Amino acid sequence: MHDHVVAVDVGTGSARAGVFDATGRLLGKAEHPIIMNRPRENHAEHDSENIWSAVCISVRKAVEQSGVAPASIGAIGFDGTCSLVVRDVEGRQISVSTGGEKRFDTIVWLDHRALQEADFCTATEHAVLEHSGHFMSPEMEMPKLMWLKKKLPGTWMNAGYFFDLADFMTWKATGSLNRSRCTLTAKWNYLSHEKDGWRKDFLAKIGLEDLQERGHLPDDTIPVGSSVGTLTQEAASALGLTTACHVSAGMIDAYAGALGTLGGFADDPRALERQLALIAGTSSCIVSFSRERRPSHGMWGPYYEAVFPQSWLVEAGQSATGALLDHIVRMHAAGGEPTAALHQKIAARVAQLRAEEGDDAFGARIFVLPDFHGNRSPLADPHAVGVVSGLTLDTSFDGLCALYWRTAVGIALGIRHILEKMKEYGYVPDTLHVAGGHVKNPVLMELYSDATGCKVVVPKMNEAVLLGTAIAASVACGLHRDLAAAGTAMYPGGDERSPNAGKRAMYDREYRRLLAMYRHRAELEAMD
Repeated sequence: MHDHVVAVDVGTGSARAGVFDATGRLLGKAEHPIIMNRPRENHAEHDSENIWSAVCISVRKAVEQSGVAPASIGAIGFDGTCSLVVRDVEGRQISVSTGGEKRFDTIVWLDHRALQEADFCTATEHAVLEHSGHFMSPEMEMPKLMWLKKKLPGTWMNAGYFFDLADFMTWKATGSLNRSRCTLTAKWNYLSHEKDGWRKDFLAKIGLEDLQERGHLPDDTIPVGSSVGTLTQEAASALGLTTACHVSAGMIDAYAGALGTLGGFADDPRALERQLALIAGTSSCIVSFSRERRPSHGMWGPYYEAVFPQSWLVEAGQSATGALLDHIVRMHAAGGEPTAALHQKIAARVAQLRAEEGDDAFGARIFVLPDFHGNRSPLADPHAVGVVSGLTLDTSFDGLCALYWRTAVGIALGIRHILEKMKEYGYVPDTLHVAGGHVKNPVLMELYSDATGCKVVVPKMNEAVLLGTAIAASVACGLHRDLAAAGTAMYPGGDERSPNAGKRAMYDREYRRLLAMYRHRAELEAMD
Protein backbone atom coordinates (compact mmCIF):
# COMPACT_ATOMS: atom_id res chain seq x y z
CA MET A 1 0.00 0.00 0.00
CA HIS A 2 1.36 3.42 -0.98
CA ASP A 3 0.83 5.22 2.32
CA HIS A 4 4.08 7.23 2.56
CA VAL A 5 5.70 10.02 0.58
CA VAL A 6 9.19 11.47 0.21
CA ALA A 7 9.82 15.22 0.16
CA VAL A 8 13.03 16.77 -1.16
CA ASP A 9 14.11 20.34 -0.49
CA VAL A 10 17.02 21.68 -2.54
CA GLY A 11 18.34 24.71 -0.72
CA THR A 12 21.26 27.05 -1.24
CA GLY A 13 23.88 24.85 0.41
CA SER A 14 22.37 21.38 0.69
CA ALA A 15 19.71 18.92 -0.41
CA ARG A 16 17.42 17.50 2.27
CA ALA A 17 14.98 14.62 2.13
CA GLY A 18 12.25 13.50 4.49
CA VAL A 19 9.90 10.52 4.64
CA PHE A 20 6.35 11.27 5.84
CA ASP A 21 3.26 9.21 6.58
CA ALA A 22 -0.33 10.25 5.84
CA THR A 23 -0.65 12.14 9.14
CA GLY A 24 2.43 14.28 8.51
CA ARG A 25 4.77 12.42 10.85
CA LEU A 26 8.41 12.77 9.79
CA LEU A 27 9.84 9.26 9.98
CA GLY A 28 13.30 9.82 8.56
CA LYS A 29 15.40 12.76 7.42
CA ALA A 30 18.80 13.20 5.79
CA GLU A 31 20.87 16.01 4.32
CA HIS A 32 23.83 16.24 1.95
CA PRO A 33 25.82 19.36 0.98
CA ILE A 34 25.96 20.79 -2.53
CA ILE A 35 28.78 22.86 -3.95
CA MET A 36 28.60 26.50 -4.98
CA ASN A 37 31.00 28.32 -7.29
CA ARG A 38 31.56 32.05 -6.59
CA PRO A 39 33.92 33.14 -9.42
CA ARG A 40 33.33 36.89 -8.93
CA GLU A 41 31.18 39.40 -7.07
CA ASN A 42 27.43 38.82 -7.55
CA HIS A 43 28.03 35.50 -9.37
CA ALA A 44 26.94 32.22 -7.81
CA GLU A 45 26.69 28.88 -9.63
CA HIS A 46 25.68 25.29 -8.96
CA ASP A 47 26.45 22.01 -10.70
CA SER A 48 23.07 20.35 -11.36
CA GLU A 49 24.55 16.84 -11.46
CA ASN A 50 26.10 17.50 -8.07
CA ILE A 51 22.64 18.54 -6.84
CA TRP A 52 21.03 15.38 -8.25
CA SER A 53 23.72 13.25 -6.61
CA ALA A 54 23.14 14.98 -3.25
CA VAL A 55 19.39 14.41 -3.62
CA CYS A 56 19.84 10.70 -4.31
CA ILE A 57 22.16 10.29 -1.31
CA SER A 58 19.72 12.14 0.95
CA VAL A 59 16.68 10.18 -0.22
CA ARG A 60 18.38 6.82 0.24
CA LYS A 61 19.54 7.76 3.75
CA ALA A 62 16.14 9.16 4.77
CA VAL A 63 14.31 6.06 3.56
CA GLU A 64 16.78 3.80 5.34
CA GLN A 65 16.43 5.81 8.54
CA SER A 66 12.62 5.69 8.33
CA GLY A 67 12.47 1.91 8.04
CA VAL A 68 9.79 2.32 5.37
CA ALA A 69 9.83 -0.09 2.43
CA PRO A 70 10.40 1.66 -0.92
CA ALA A 71 7.30 -0.10 -2.29
CA SER A 72 5.11 1.76 0.23
CA ILE A 73 6.23 5.20 -1.03
CA GLY A 74 3.54 6.50 -3.35
CA ALA A 75 5.11 9.78 -4.43
CA ILE A 76 8.17 11.97 -4.24
CA GLY A 77 7.99 15.75 -4.36
CA PHE A 78 10.68 18.34 -5.04
CA ASP A 79 10.99 21.95 -4.01
CA GLY A 80 13.93 24.20 -4.73
CA THR A 81 15.28 27.71 -4.86
CA CYS A 82 14.45 29.75 -7.97
CA SER A 83 17.76 28.90 -9.61
CA LEU A 84 18.13 28.62 -13.39
CA VAL A 85 19.33 25.31 -14.86
CA VAL A 86 20.52 25.28 -18.48
CA ARG A 87 21.07 22.17 -20.58
CA ASP A 88 22.20 21.77 -24.21
CA VAL A 89 20.10 20.38 -27.07
CA GLU A 90 21.02 16.82 -26.02
CA GLY A 91 20.07 17.47 -22.40
CA ARG A 92 23.69 17.57 -21.27
CA GLN A 93 25.38 20.12 -19.04
CA ILE A 94 26.47 23.42 -20.55
CA SER A 95 28.28 26.25 -18.80
CA VAL A 96 26.61 29.38 -17.45
CA SER A 97 29.91 30.47 -15.89
CA THR A 98 32.29 33.14 -17.12
CA GLY A 99 34.98 30.63 -16.16
CA GLY A 100 33.69 28.22 -18.80
CA GLU A 101 33.47 25.10 -16.64
CA LYS A 102 30.74 22.93 -18.19
CA ARG A 103 29.61 21.47 -14.87
CA PHE A 104 28.48 24.87 -13.60
CA ASP A 105 25.21 24.92 -15.51
CA THR A 106 23.01 26.57 -12.89
CA ILE A 107 22.72 30.24 -11.88
CA VAL A 108 21.84 30.35 -8.18
CA TRP A 109 18.83 32.33 -6.99
CA LEU A 110 20.95 34.82 -5.02
CA ASP A 111 23.16 35.60 -8.03
CA HIS A 112 22.84 39.31 -8.89
CA ARG A 113 24.86 39.37 -12.12
CA ALA A 114 21.79 40.49 -14.07
CA LEU A 115 21.15 43.81 -12.29
CA GLN A 116 21.29 45.83 -15.53
CA GLU A 117 18.97 43.40 -17.27
CA ALA A 118 16.52 43.58 -14.38
CA ASP A 119 16.56 47.38 -14.56
CA PHE A 120 15.87 47.17 -18.32
CA CYS A 121 12.84 44.97 -17.70
CA THR A 122 11.51 47.38 -15.07
CA ALA A 123 11.99 50.33 -17.44
CA THR A 124 9.72 48.71 -20.04
CA GLU A 125 6.76 49.28 -17.69
CA HIS A 126 5.10 46.36 -19.43
CA ALA A 127 1.76 45.18 -18.06
CA VAL A 128 3.30 41.83 -17.13
CA LEU A 129 5.15 43.66 -14.34
CA GLU A 130 1.85 44.24 -12.56
CA HIS A 131 2.39 40.68 -11.36
CA SER A 132 5.86 41.27 -9.94
CA GLY A 133 5.25 44.44 -7.94
CA HIS A 134 5.92 46.68 -10.98
CA PHE A 135 9.62 45.87 -10.93
CA MET A 136 11.94 43.10 -11.99
CA SER A 137 14.38 41.53 -9.55
CA PRO A 138 17.74 40.12 -10.68
CA GLU A 139 16.73 37.01 -8.73
CA MET A 140 14.00 36.27 -11.31
CA GLU A 141 14.69 34.11 -14.34
CA MET A 142 14.12 36.60 -17.19
CA PRO A 143 17.06 38.89 -16.30
CA LYS A 144 19.31 35.86 -15.84
CA LEU A 145 18.29 34.58 -19.28
CA MET A 146 18.87 37.99 -20.83
CA TRP A 147 22.35 38.10 -19.29
CA LEU A 148 23.08 34.61 -20.60
CA LYS A 149 22.06 35.51 -24.15
CA LYS A 150 24.09 38.71 -24.09
CA LYS A 151 27.23 37.63 -22.23
CA LEU A 152 27.53 33.94 -23.19
CA PRO A 153 26.12 33.75 -26.74
CA GLY A 154 27.78 30.39 -27.35
CA THR A 155 25.92 28.86 -24.45
CA TRP A 156 22.68 30.46 -25.62
CA MET A 157 23.01 29.15 -29.17
CA ASN A 158 23.71 25.62 -27.95
CA ALA A 159 21.06 25.63 -25.21
CA GLY A 160 18.08 23.31 -25.60
CA TYR A 161 16.43 23.32 -22.19
CA PHE A 162 15.79 25.95 -19.52
CA PHE A 163 14.46 24.84 -16.15
CA ASP A 164 13.60 26.36 -12.82
CA LEU A 165 15.48 24.13 -10.37
CA ALA A 166 12.37 22.30 -9.10
CA ASP A 167 11.30 21.60 -12.70
CA PHE A 168 14.77 20.29 -13.49
CA MET A 169 14.36 17.83 -10.65
CA THR A 170 11.01 16.54 -11.95
CA TRP A 171 12.49 16.27 -15.47
CA LYS A 172 15.49 14.37 -14.11
CA ALA A 173 13.15 12.04 -12.23
CA THR A 174 10.57 11.39 -14.96
CA GLY A 175 11.87 12.65 -18.30
CA SER A 176 8.74 14.83 -18.53
CA LEU A 177 9.02 18.38 -19.83
CA ASN A 178 5.91 19.48 -17.94
CA ARG A 179 6.51 22.60 -15.90
CA SER A 180 4.92 23.56 -12.60
CA ARG A 181 2.40 26.38 -12.39
CA CYS A 182 4.12 27.35 -9.16
CA THR A 183 7.54 27.92 -10.71
CA LEU A 184 6.59 29.47 -14.07
CA THR A 185 4.02 31.84 -12.59
CA ALA A 186 6.25 33.03 -9.76
CA LYS A 187 9.65 33.24 -11.45
CA TRP A 188 9.16 33.31 -15.24
CA ASN A 189 6.51 36.03 -15.68
CA TYR A 190 4.01 33.44 -16.87
CA LEU A 191 0.44 34.68 -16.39
CA SER A 192 -1.46 31.60 -15.26
CA HIS A 193 -4.76 33.49 -15.00
CA GLU A 194 -4.74 34.22 -18.74
CA LYS A 195 -5.49 31.88 -21.63
CA ASP A 196 -2.07 32.51 -23.19
CA GLY A 197 0.30 32.57 -20.23
CA TRP A 198 3.37 33.70 -22.15
CA ARG A 199 3.26 37.39 -23.12
CA LYS A 200 5.16 37.18 -26.37
CA ASP A 201 5.26 40.97 -26.79
CA PHE A 202 7.11 41.22 -23.47
CA LEU A 203 9.56 38.50 -24.49
CA ALA A 204 10.22 40.32 -27.75
CA LYS A 205 10.71 43.61 -25.93
CA ILE A 206 13.47 42.15 -23.74
CA GLY A 207 15.11 40.23 -26.59
CA LEU A 208 13.91 36.75 -25.63
CA GLU A 209 11.47 36.08 -28.45
CA ASP A 210 13.10 32.66 -28.97
CA LEU A 211 12.91 31.68 -25.29
CA GLN A 212 9.99 29.28 -25.39
CA GLU A 213 11.26 27.30 -28.38
CA ARG A 214 14.89 27.24 -27.28
CA GLY A 215 14.06 26.30 -23.70
CA HIS A 216 11.39 23.66 -24.46
CA LEU A 217 8.92 25.68 -22.39
CA PRO A 218 5.31 24.46 -22.78
CA ASP A 219 2.18 26.56 -23.27
CA ASP A 220 0.42 25.06 -20.24
CA THR A 221 1.46 24.38 -16.66
CA ILE A 222 0.80 21.68 -14.06
CA PRO A 223 -0.87 22.73 -10.76
CA VAL A 224 0.59 21.97 -7.35
CA GLY A 225 -0.55 18.54 -6.16
CA SER A 226 -0.60 17.04 -9.66
CA SER A 227 1.52 14.12 -10.80
CA VAL A 228 4.09 14.87 -13.48
CA GLY A 229 4.54 11.14 -14.05
CA THR A 230 6.29 8.20 -12.41
CA LEU A 231 9.98 7.60 -11.86
CA THR A 232 12.05 6.28 -14.74
CA GLN A 233 13.96 3.09 -14.11
CA GLU A 234 17.22 5.03 -13.97
CA ALA A 235 15.88 7.58 -11.48
CA ALA A 236 14.20 4.91 -9.35
CA SER A 237 17.48 3.01 -9.09
CA ALA A 238 19.41 6.15 -8.18
CA LEU A 239 16.91 7.18 -5.52
CA GLY A 240 16.31 3.69 -4.13
CA LEU A 241 12.58 3.86 -4.94
CA THR A 242 10.28 2.07 -7.40
CA THR A 243 8.98 2.96 -10.85
CA ALA A 244 5.45 3.01 -9.41
CA CYS A 245 6.36 6.13 -7.42
CA HIS A 246 4.66 9.31 -8.67
CA VAL A 247 6.51 12.63 -8.94
CA SER A 248 4.49 15.67 -7.95
CA ALA A 249 4.77 19.05 -9.66
CA GLY A 250 7.73 21.03 -8.34
CA MET A 251 7.47 23.98 -5.98
CA ILE A 252 9.43 27.09 -5.03
CA ASP A 253 10.90 26.37 -1.59
CA ALA A 254 9.27 29.32 0.19
CA TYR A 255 5.88 28.41 -1.26
CA ALA A 256 6.31 24.84 -0.08
CA GLY A 257 6.95 26.32 3.35
CA ALA A 258 3.79 28.39 3.07
CA LEU A 259 1.81 25.25 2.22
CA GLY A 260 3.41 23.45 5.17
CA THR A 261 2.50 26.20 7.65
CA LEU A 262 -0.83 27.40 6.25
CA GLY A 263 -2.25 24.27 4.62
CA GLY A 264 -4.59 23.71 7.57
CA PHE A 265 -6.42 26.94 6.68
CA ALA A 266 -6.93 26.10 3.00
CA ASP A 267 -10.56 25.07 3.48
CA ASP A 268 -11.38 28.46 5.07
CA PRO A 269 -10.29 31.23 2.66
CA ARG A 270 -11.41 34.02 5.00
CA ALA A 271 -9.21 32.72 7.83
CA LEU A 272 -6.35 31.99 5.39
CA GLU A 273 -6.19 35.67 4.41
CA ARG A 274 -5.27 36.67 7.99
CA GLN A 275 -2.30 34.29 8.11
CA LEU A 276 1.22 34.93 6.84
CA ALA A 277 3.98 32.42 6.33
CA LEU A 278 7.43 33.74 7.24
CA ILE A 279 10.03 31.32 5.91
CA ALA A 280 13.22 32.63 7.43
CA GLY A 281 16.76 31.35 7.00
CA THR A 282 19.57 32.76 4.84
CA SER A 283 16.95 35.15 3.49
CA SER A 284 13.35 35.70 4.56
CA CYS A 285 10.18 35.27 2.52
CA ILE A 286 6.68 36.35 3.53
CA VAL A 287 3.84 34.61 1.70
CA SER A 288 0.19 35.61 1.85
CA PHE A 289 -2.94 34.38 0.06
CA SER A 290 -6.01 36.23 -1.10
CA ARG A 291 -9.31 35.42 -2.77
CA GLU A 292 -9.03 38.64 -4.77
CA ARG A 293 -6.31 39.96 -7.02
CA ARG A 294 -4.53 42.77 -5.13
CA PRO A 295 -1.77 44.39 -7.21
CA SER A 296 0.98 46.17 -5.31
CA HIS A 297 4.34 47.88 -5.64
CA GLY A 298 7.45 46.27 -4.22
CA MET A 299 6.08 42.76 -3.72
CA TRP A 300 6.16 39.75 -6.01
CA GLY A 301 2.76 38.79 -7.36
CA PRO A 302 -0.14 38.52 -7.24
CA TYR A 303 0.31 35.05 -8.75
CA TYR A 304 -2.75 33.00 -9.62
CA GLU A 305 -2.80 29.39 -8.38
CA ALA A 306 0.90 29.39 -7.51
CA VAL A 307 -0.12 27.08 -4.64
CA PHE A 308 -3.85 26.81 -3.90
CA PRO A 309 -6.53 26.58 -6.60
CA GLN A 310 -8.52 29.77 -7.28
CA SER A 311 -6.28 31.74 -4.95
CA TRP A 312 -3.82 34.59 -5.46
CA LEU A 313 -0.41 34.57 -3.79
CA VAL A 314 1.80 37.54 -2.99
CA GLU A 315 5.38 37.28 -1.78
CA ALA A 316 7.57 39.83 -0.05
CA GLY A 317 10.97 39.31 1.41
CA GLN A 318 14.39 40.32 2.61
CA SER A 319 17.34 39.10 0.56
CA ALA A 320 19.73 38.74 3.51
CA THR A 321 18.66 38.05 7.09
CA GLY A 322 20.39 34.99 8.52
CA ALA A 323 23.15 35.78 6.03
CA LEU A 324 23.33 39.33 7.43
CA LEU A 325 23.71 38.15 11.03
CA ASP A 326 26.42 35.75 9.83
CA HIS A 327 28.12 38.70 8.12
CA ILE A 328 28.01 40.80 11.29
CA VAL A 329 29.55 37.98 13.32
CA ARG A 330 32.21 37.36 10.69
CA MET A 331 33.24 41.00 10.21
CA HIS A 332 33.45 42.02 13.90
CA ALA A 333 36.81 41.81 15.66
CA ALA A 334 35.28 39.73 18.48
CA GLY A 335 33.42 37.43 16.09
CA GLY A 336 34.68 34.65 13.87
CA GLU A 337 33.18 31.82 11.88
CA PRO A 338 29.42 32.13 12.48
CA THR A 339 28.65 28.66 13.81
CA ALA A 340 25.39 27.73 15.50
CA ALA A 341 27.24 27.58 18.82
CA LEU A 342 28.58 31.12 18.41
CA HIS A 343 25.13 32.45 17.53
CA GLN A 344 23.77 30.78 20.67
CA LYS A 345 26.55 32.28 22.78
CA ILE A 346 25.80 35.75 21.43
CA ALA A 347 22.05 35.33 21.95
CA ALA A 348 22.60 34.29 25.57
CA ARG A 349 24.86 37.28 26.25
CA VAL A 350 22.39 39.63 24.53
CA ALA A 351 19.70 38.43 26.96
CA GLN A 352 22.00 39.09 29.93
CA LEU A 353 22.99 42.58 28.76
CA ARG A 354 19.40 43.55 28.02
CA ALA A 355 18.39 42.42 31.53
CA GLU A 356 21.25 44.42 33.07
CA GLU A 357 21.00 47.61 31.00
CA GLY A 358 17.38 47.57 29.83
CA ASP A 359 16.11 47.38 26.27
CA ASP A 360 16.07 51.17 25.97
CA ALA A 361 19.75 51.47 26.89
CA PHE A 362 21.45 48.41 25.37
CA GLY A 363 23.00 49.41 22.05
CA ALA A 364 20.63 52.37 22.06
CA ARG A 365 22.66 54.58 19.70
CA ILE A 366 23.26 51.88 17.10
CA PHE A 367 20.84 51.92 14.17
CA VAL A 368 20.93 49.44 11.30
CA LEU A 369 19.32 49.47 7.86
CA PRO A 370 19.50 45.79 6.93
CA ASP A 371 19.68 46.25 3.13
CA PHE A 372 23.16 44.74 2.75
CA HIS A 373 22.00 42.72 -0.30
CA GLY A 374 19.45 45.20 -1.60
CA ASN A 375 15.87 45.80 -0.49
CA ARG A 376 13.57 43.21 -2.06
CA SER A 377 10.44 44.51 -0.31
CA PRO A 378 8.82 46.91 0.01
CA LEU A 379 11.24 49.33 -1.70
CA ALA A 380 12.00 46.96 -4.59
CA ASP A 381 15.54 48.31 -4.85
CA PRO A 382 18.17 45.64 -5.57
CA HIS A 383 20.81 48.41 -5.57
CA ALA A 384 20.08 49.42 -1.96
CA VAL A 385 22.91 49.11 0.55
CA GLY A 386 23.03 48.62 4.29
CA VAL A 387 23.71 51.38 6.79
CA VAL A 388 25.06 51.20 10.35
CA SER A 389 25.06 54.32 12.52
CA GLY A 390 26.50 54.59 16.00
CA LEU A 391 29.72 52.56 15.88
CA THR A 392 32.63 53.25 18.25
CA LEU A 393 36.09 51.75 18.68
CA ASP A 394 34.63 49.00 20.88
CA THR A 395 36.02 45.63 19.72
CA SER A 396 34.83 43.60 22.73
CA PHE A 397 32.48 40.63 22.64
CA ASP A 398 29.84 42.76 24.34
CA GLY A 399 30.30 45.28 21.55
CA LEU A 400 29.59 42.52 19.04
CA CYS A 401 26.49 41.56 21.02
CA ALA A 402 25.19 45.13 20.91
CA LEU A 403 25.66 45.32 17.13
CA TYR A 404 24.09 41.88 16.69
CA TRP A 405 21.06 42.90 18.77
CA ARG A 406 20.52 46.11 16.85
CA THR A 407 20.94 44.31 13.53
CA ALA A 408 18.25 41.83 14.60
CA VAL A 409 16.02 44.78 15.53
CA GLY A 410 16.59 46.20 12.04
CA ILE A 411 15.65 42.89 10.43
CA ALA A 412 12.42 42.61 12.43
CA LEU A 413 11.50 46.23 11.71
CA GLY A 414 12.07 45.46 8.02
CA ILE A 415 9.35 42.80 8.34
CA ARG A 416 7.10 45.40 9.98
CA HIS A 417 7.78 47.77 7.07
CA ILE A 418 6.59 45.05 4.68
CA LEU A 419 3.46 44.36 6.74
CA GLU A 420 2.53 48.04 6.88
CA LYS A 421 2.78 48.26 3.08
CA MET A 422 0.73 45.10 2.66
CA LYS A 423 -2.06 46.63 4.70
CA GLU A 424 -2.08 49.64 2.37
CA TYR A 425 -2.87 47.27 -0.51
CA GLY A 426 -5.76 45.59 1.28
CA TYR A 427 -4.05 42.64 2.95
CA VAL A 428 -5.17 41.99 6.53
CA PRO A 429 -2.45 39.89 8.20
CA ASP A 430 -2.33 39.55 11.97
CA THR A 431 -0.57 36.20 12.51
CA LEU A 432 2.94 35.19 11.47
CA HIS A 433 3.63 31.48 11.07
CA VAL A 434 7.42 31.28 11.31
CA ALA A 435 9.47 28.39 9.99
CA GLY A 436 13.09 27.86 9.06
CA GLY A 437 16.41 28.46 10.76
CA HIS A 438 15.28 31.59 12.60
CA VAL A 439 13.06 29.49 14.85
CA LYS A 440 16.30 28.51 16.62
CA ASN A 441 17.26 32.15 17.23
CA PRO A 442 15.54 33.46 20.40
CA VAL A 443 16.51 37.05 19.64
CA LEU A 444 14.71 37.10 16.30
CA MET A 445 11.72 35.09 17.49
CA GLU A 446 10.99 37.57 20.28
CA LEU A 447 11.39 40.50 17.90
CA TYR A 448 9.14 39.04 15.20
CA SER A 449 6.27 39.29 17.68
CA ASP A 450 7.12 42.40 19.71
CA ALA A 451 8.47 44.61 16.91
CA THR A 452 5.65 43.78 14.46
CA GLY A 453 2.75 43.55 16.91
CA CYS A 454 1.70 40.22 15.39
CA LYS A 455 0.87 36.94 17.03
CA VAL A 456 3.60 34.44 16.11
CA VAL A 457 2.95 30.73 15.60
CA VAL A 458 5.78 28.21 15.45
CA PRO A 459 4.83 24.77 14.07
CA LYS A 460 5.54 21.94 16.49
CA MET A 461 7.68 20.37 13.79
CA ASN A 462 10.11 22.88 12.30
CA GLU A 463 10.23 21.33 8.85
CA ALA A 464 7.58 23.39 7.10
CA VAL A 465 9.25 23.34 3.68
CA LEU A 466 9.64 19.56 3.63
CA LEU A 467 6.12 19.18 5.02
CA GLY A 468 4.61 21.39 2.31
CA THR A 469 6.35 19.38 -0.38
CA ALA A 470 5.09 16.19 1.27
CA ILE A 471 1.53 17.57 1.35
CA ALA A 472 1.66 18.18 -2.41
CA ALA A 473 3.14 14.72 -3.01
CA SER A 474 0.41 13.08 -0.93
CA VAL A 475 -2.21 14.57 -3.26
CA ALA A 476 -0.26 13.59 -6.38
CA CYS A 477 -0.49 9.89 -5.47
CA GLY A 478 -4.06 10.00 -4.14
CA LEU A 479 -3.15 9.61 -0.48
CA HIS A 480 -5.29 12.69 0.19
CA ARG A 481 -8.15 14.18 -1.83
CA ASP A 482 -6.77 17.68 -2.31
CA LEU A 483 -4.39 20.22 -0.79
CA ALA A 484 -6.94 21.38 1.80
CA ALA A 485 -7.60 17.83 3.01
CA ALA A 486 -3.89 17.03 3.06
CA GLY A 487 -3.05 20.26 4.90
CA THR A 488 -5.63 19.55 7.58
CA ALA A 489 -4.52 15.94 8.00
CA MET A 490 -0.77 16.59 8.04
CA TYR A 491 -0.33 19.91 9.91
CA PRO A 492 1.30 19.22 13.31
CA GLY A 493 -0.13 22.20 15.19
CA GLY A 494 1.89 25.07 16.59
CA ASP A 495 2.90 27.06 19.65
CA GLU A 496 1.69 30.68 19.87
CA ARG A 497 3.37 33.81 21.21
CA SER A 498 1.52 37.13 21.58
CA PRO A 499 3.35 40.48 21.40
CA ASN A 500 4.42 42.17 24.61
CA ALA A 501 2.12 45.21 24.81
CA GLY A 502 4.53 46.90 27.23
CA LYS A 503 7.15 47.21 24.49
CA ARG A 504 4.87 48.64 21.83
CA ALA A 505 5.84 52.29 22.38
CA MET A 506 9.55 51.45 22.24
CA TYR A 507 9.26 49.60 18.93
CA ASP A 508 6.97 52.26 17.51
CA ARG A 509 9.80 54.72 18.15
CA GLU A 510 12.36 52.35 16.63
CA TYR A 511 10.17 51.97 13.55
CA ARG A 512 10.03 55.76 13.11
CA ARG A 513 13.82 55.78 13.30
CA LEU A 514 14.03 53.10 10.62
CA LEU A 515 11.88 55.20 8.28
CA ALA A 516 14.03 58.25 9.08
CA MET A 517 17.17 56.29 8.13
CA TYR A 518 15.62 55.44 4.77
CA ARG A 519 14.99 59.14 4.19
CA HIS A 520 18.51 60.13 5.26
CA ARG A 521 20.08 57.48 3.02
CA ALA A 522 18.09 58.79 0.07
CA GLU A 523 19.16 62.36 0.88
CA LEU A 524 22.84 61.41 0.98
CA GLU A 525 22.68 59.51 -2.29
CA ALA A 526 20.79 62.34 -4.01
CA MET A 527 23.42 64.99 -3.24
CA ASP A 528 25.51 66.27 -6.15
